[in-house]
Amino acid sequence: MTAPPGDPGSGGADTPAKTALAPLLPESDQVTRLTLLDCGTFHVPAGPRTIGIMACLIETQSGAQILVDGGFPPAYWADADAAAAADGLAAFGHLQGYGPRQTLPGQLALLGLTPDDITLHILTHGHIDHVGALPLIRCPLILTETERADPRPLYFRDRRPVDWPPVPTYRLRGETRLCRGLTLIPTPGHTPGHLSLLLTLPHSGAVILAADAINRATEPQEGYGGDPDPAAAMASARALLALQAATGALLIYGHDPAQWPTLRKAPDSYT
Repeated sequence: MTAPPGDPGSGGADTPAKTALAPLLPESDQVTRLTLLDCGTFHVPAGPRTIGIMACLIETQSGAQILVDGGFPPAYWADADAAAAADGLAAFGHLQGYGPRQTLPGQLALLGLTPDDITLHILTHGHIDHVGALPLIRCPLILTETERADPRPLYFRDRRPVDWPPVPTYRLRGETRLCRGLTLIPTPGHTPGHLSLLLTLPHSGAVILAADAINRATEPQEGYGGDPDPAAAMASARALLALQAATGALLIYGHDPAQWPTLRKAPDSYT
């Protein structure tokens, strides 16, 4: 695994990184726990399919709390139906049984945490169901250089209501080892700067968080016709499947209707 330079900055002004991401965590730090956060259930009539909306919390030996994605943004926490109507999301599908427990603060509360306890925030990509933590975080943000190149997160269709947060931002240019047991892997296709993760846990072993590089187990066979770059999406999926074969990893899909009910979720965890 290589660790190419990140590019930390604050707000819109970036400065060159002196090292990769090593300063963000102790050099000897390692992953100890993965907790999947249940950020709601979304029904898509086309298909049809009902999918889980997931964020993740990764804990390290030093006590760092690393958030991956964040579910829907705060506007949905107050009135999901009104927010979906404003965003045009209602034409695509709707949240089911969404309440305070499915918000990011509600899920963190199951672990005795608040958004202020987050040490680092990793964004796999800038779509509406992943950017919920961006308005809240005060910690460094990690994402690919390509994804951050957009003036605002991609959000949904032509909507761009969320700003990038004015926090130190590390822009990855390639596969990057964040600490022992945690490697960040660019997987373009679903979005140009999509990011997936490989974890190695003390007891559970290897886990791949594919995010939307592989939405569901059947997606590589179905093709990626709905993605902006189907060829890149297919190449990324094949790379993740090869990594799974090589490591024996549990591959957690981004929104697999069959897998989602079988996964451990907060307050339970993988260790």
